[in-house]
Amino acid sequence: MNILQACLLLSTLLFGIGLAGALARGNAILVLLGIELMLNAANLNFIAFWRFGPTPTPATGVIFVIFSIAVAAAEAAVGLALVISIYRHQKNIRLEEADRLRG
Repeated sequence: MNILQACLLLSTLLFGIGLAGALARGNAILVLLGIELMLNAANLNFIAFWRFGPTPTPATGVIFVIFSIAVAAAEAAVGLALVISIYRHQKNIRLEEADRLRG
Protein backbone atom coordinates (compact mmCIF):
# COMPACT_ATOMS: atom_id res chain seq x y z
CA MET A 1 0.00 0.00 0.00
CA ASN A 2 1.48 3.34 -0.98
CA ILE A 3 1.07 6.66 0.81
CA LEU A 4 -1.79 7.90 -1.42
CA GLN A 5 -3.84 4.80 -0.70
CA ALA A 6 -3.17 5.18 3.04
CA CYS A 7 -4.32 8.83 2.93
CA LEU A 8 -7.46 7.89 1.02
CA LEU A 9 -8.19 5.03 3.43
CA LEU A 10 -7.82 7.38 6.39
CA SER A 11 -10.02 9.94 4.66
CA THR A 12 -12.68 7.30 3.99
CA LEU A 13 -12.57 6.23 7.63
CA LEU A 14 -12.92 9.84 8.84
CA PHE A 15 -15.78 10.50 6.44
CA GLY A 16 -17.59 7.31 7.53
CA ILE A 17 -17.24 8.19 11.21
CA GLY A 18 -18.49 11.72 10.53
CA LEU A 19 -21.43 10.49 8.46
CA ALA A 20 -22.43 7.95 11.10
CA GLY A 21 -22.13 10.62 13.79
CA ALA A 22 -24.20 13.13 11.83
CA LEU A 23 -26.98 10.67 10.99
CA ALA A 24 -27.21 8.71 14.24
CA ARG A 25 -27.12 11.49 16.81
CA GLY A 26 -29.99 13.58 18.10
CA ASN A 27 -27.83 16.22 19.73
CA ALA A 28 -27.17 19.25 17.50
CA ILE A 29 -23.60 19.72 18.76
CA LEU A 30 -22.68 16.13 17.87
CA VAL A 31 -24.23 16.53 14.42
CA LEU A 32 -22.07 19.61 13.84
CA LEU A 33 -19.05 17.62 15.02
CA GLY A 34 -19.83 14.88 12.48
CA ILE A 35 -20.10 17.46 9.70
CA GLU A 36 -16.72 18.89 10.68
CA LEU A 37 -15.20 15.41 10.49
CA MET A 38 -16.60 15.00 6.98
CA LEU A 39 -15.14 18.36 5.93
CA ASN A 40 -11.75 17.37 7.34
CA ALA A 41 -11.89 14.14 5.34
CA ALA A 42 -12.51 16.19 2.20
CA ASN A 43 -9.55 18.43 3.09
CA LEU A 44 -7.34 15.37 3.46
CA ASN A 45 -8.45 14.24 0.00
CA PHE A 46 -7.63 17.66 -1.46
CA ILE A 47 -4.12 17.55 -0.02
CA ALA A 48 -3.50 13.91 -0.98
CA PHE A 49 -4.58 14.35 -4.58
CA TRP A 50 -2.62 17.59 -4.86
CA ARG A 51 0.56 16.10 -3.40
CA PHE A 52 0.49 12.80 -5.27
CA GLY A 53 -1.00 14.04 -8.54
CA PRO A 54 0.86 13.82 -11.84
CA THR A 55 1.97 17.47 -11.83
CA PRO A 56 1.49 19.14 -8.43
CA THR A 57 1.37 22.85 -9.15
CA PRO A 58 2.56 25.05 -6.31
CA ALA A 59 -0.01 25.49 -3.53
CA THR A 60 -3.13 24.61 -5.54
CA GLY A 61 -4.30 21.97 -3.07
CA VAL A 62 -3.45 24.17 -0.12
CA ILE A 63 -5.57 27.01 -1.52
CA PHE A 64 -8.54 24.63 -1.87
CA VAL A 65 -8.06 23.53 1.73
CA ILE A 66 -7.87 27.12 2.98
CA PHE A 67 -11.16 27.94 1.24
CA SER A 68 -12.69 24.77 2.66
CA ILE A 69 -11.56 25.70 6.17
CA ALA A 70 -13.11 29.15 5.73
CA VAL A 71 -16.40 27.55 4.67
CA ALA A 72 -16.21 25.16 7.65
CA ALA A 73 -15.64 28.07 10.03
CA ALA A 74 -18.66 29.92 8.63
CA GLU A 75 -20.75 26.74 8.88
CA ALA A 76 -19.70 26.25 12.48
CA ALA A 77 -20.53 29.86 13.37
CA VAL A 78 -23.99 29.69 11.80
CA GLY A 79 -24.65 26.24 13.25
CA LEU A 80 -23.68 27.29 16.77
CA ALA A 81 -25.82 30.43 16.45
CA LEU A 82 -28.79 28.21 15.55
CA VAL A 83 -28.04 25.88 18.47
CA ILE A 84 -27.92 28.84 20.88
CA SER A 85 -31.21 30.17 19.49
CA ILE A 86 -32.89 26.77 19.84
CA TYR A 87 -31.59 26.42 23.39
CA ARG A 88 -32.90 29.86 24.39
CA HIS A 89 -36.40 29.03 23.13
CA GLN A 90 -36.74 25.38 24.12
CA LYS A 91 -34.10 24.82 26.86
CA ASN A 92 -32.69 21.77 25.04
CA ILE A 93 -30.72 21.03 21.89
CA ARG A 94 -32.37 17.79 20.80
CA LEU A 95 -32.99 17.89 17.07
CA GLU A 96 -36.20 15.85 17.25
CA GLU A 97 -37.83 18.52 19.41
CA ALA A 98 -36.52 21.51 17.45
CA ASP A 99 -39.07 21.62 14.69
CA ARG A 100 -39.62 25.38 14.56
CA LEU A 101 -38.22 28.68 15.74
CA ARG A 102 -40.60 31.44 16.69
CA GLY A 103 -39.56 35.07 17.05
